[in-house]
Amino acid sequence: FGIDAWAWEETYAFEQLTTHFQTNSLSGFGLEKGSAGAIAAGAVLHHLKRSEYSSLDHIASISRISLDDFMWLDGFTVSNLELFASNAPGGTSTLDIIDKTISPMGGRLLRTFLALPLLNTETITKRHNAVEALLEEPDLMDALSDALKGMPDIERLCSRVATGRISPKEMARLREALKQSAALVELVQEKSWDHPEQLPDVLAPLYQELAHALVEDPTAIIGKGEALQSDYDTELSRLRGLLNDATGTLEAIRVREAEATGIPSLKLAFNNVFGYYLEVRNSHKDKVPQEWHRKQTLVNAERYITDELKKFEAEVLGAEEQIKAIELRLFAHIVEKTKEHLSTLLVLARWVATTDVLLSFAEVAKRYNYCRPTFTEGANIEIEKGRHPVIERMLPEDQPYIANGIALHQEDASIAMITGPNMSGKSALLRQVALIQILAQMGSYVPAAAASLPIIDRLFVRVGASDNLSKGESTFMVEMNETATILNNVSKQSLVILDEIGRGTSTFDGVSIAWGIAEYLHQHPFSPLVLFATHYHELNAMANTFSKVRNYHVAAEEHQGEIVFTRQLKEGGTAHSFGLHVAKLAGIPGYVLNRAESVLKELEQSKSKEEGAPDTAASGQLNFFTLDRPELEELADEIENVDVNQLKPIEALMLLNTFKEKLSKK
Repeated sequence: FGIDAWAWEETYAFEQLTTHFQTNSLSGFGLEKGSAGAIAAGAVLHHLKRSEYSSLDHIASISRISLDDFMWLDGFTVSNLELFASNAPGGTSTLDIIDKTISPMGGRLLRTFLALPLLNTETITKRHNAVEALLEEPDLMDALSDALKGMPDIERLCSRVATGRISPKEMARLREALKQSAALVELVQEKSWDHPEQLPDVLAPLYQELAHALVEDPTAIIGKGEALQSDYDTELSRLRGLLNDATGTLEAIRVREAEATGIPSLKLAFNNVFGYYLEVRNSHKDKVPQEWHRKQTLVNAERYITDELKKFEAEVLGAEEQIKAIELRLFAHIVEKTKEHLSTLLVLARWVATTDVLLSFAEVAKRYNYCRPTFTEGANIEIEKGRHPVIERMLPEDQPYIANGIALHQEDASIAMITGPNMSGKSALLRQVALIQILAQMGSYVPAAAASLPIIDRLFVRVGASDNLSKGESTFMVEMNETATILNNVSKQSLVILDEIGRGTSTFDGVSIAWGIAEYLHQHPFSPLVLFATHYHELNAMANTFSKVRNYHVAAEEHQGEIVFTRQLKEGGTAHSFGLHVAKLAGIPGYVLNRAESVLKELEQSKSKEEGAPDTAASGQLNFFTLDRPELEELADEIENVDVNQLKPIEALMLLNTFKEKLSKK
């Protein structure tokens, strides 16, 4: 924002906040003088005061987001889980799937719920109860959905009121929001979740004021059309009537004067020189009253003005400006009266947004067959037939998602070591467990047949591979930075998701690092819950030494030389990565695969050699005729039997042409 450096000083920030809130200290807001939160809040307030905002009266309080109230999700985890944005261009995020909100307020609050999963079981249960109540009454869901459609953004309108920058058209939107909100409250008055019973009564006078003051469709700018109803103010009504009846009034004056003077041809007109005037032909000028004032003599007539006409002219010509001034004054008064209700309006906005989010939770649960999770004491996870909320929605309709269960028990099975080939679904399984935990703690139902979960206070997800070239950090360095953050911040109620740790370095280094990390987490006094996916099959041996390690694998089967991914999580480890099969699926050339297979066999036979390197010198160079096309091997035999020293040039060309024809026939 370009905030002045001195605005970040402790004393200045304290003065800014205490002056604005009219307090002697910040303890009532849960802040201490000199704390990072207080200094940051003071600097933001300083910036706002020096910006274009004329009033900050709507900022009536300040609150601190405490780590004691919400699950800790670091930036790596939010990105790795793709909570708010996909890491792939045009991809789908978790928010994209679960956001069925209708109002803009609900959409914003849903983002907050997703970013700040709760730790308070009572509050989570209240949200789950509300979702359950909605699912039991489909008609109520439909009615609430209809009531929320077109709901104006009360929060944004309140900010416009607070700054005094709201237009009559926007104020009419606030009037409509009050009307819709009252209908919304009426729908849920007898239901089991919290609702603002008194708010409609408290805000009823404001609604009545706006309904009385504003026309049905006010102009956006005062003076560019009607904003206020004529009967809202006596003078406004008179002036509008004056404008509307000007033609009739002038005609009445003309008729009256013609009858009074006996001048039947009397005319009444207007020009820009002297305004409204009466025109009398020369044949009748002797009948003109003395109180008329002659302004112009023509060849055949004379023009006169009267005091009555000048007064009427002044009223008509000034009526529009007077109407604008009156509307500006009255509208400013309406805005000031609305400011008195800002805190109540914001409470209403929060309730409307919460209702919208709960309705979204219910709609997602109904549409995608989610279940209500339960919470237990301690740190045990038991998920039955869990599903990834995003991936299952992206699959073709005729391709079912393969659901998987998982169990982690802090006392005796806190680490699940998961092996299996690439593309088998390991990463999806890891992420789905993390997402199920987040969804449950934000108050949503979850994609599973059943889920018994603990309250997780810190969730760490280290998956995928990326680098940070701008900071000179390699993929491996980024991986180690993220892992270090995890290891240094685990708690007794942590869930740690690790995927392919150590693959950014040499094989032996990678195995050693992965083993060390897994052992550290196993021996840690907090014993966090861990899902550890790896290609290092050596880590399966940890289960023989460490009592809380359990081996699993995502199954893949080989059928007639082809690999089939079953996507099913099964107990026990596996020593097969099927890397060559995956490479084949990716389109790697056949001669590369053949050579890789021979090197693999040598590696498997040479584990005792330094760095596990095969004796490539003994095995010879890569033979480009050892391909997956047998006709090339036949040609190789023919070429080996040719004595090139005995061939004449024309014979060599003919032989080459023969080889070409053989290839073209294949």
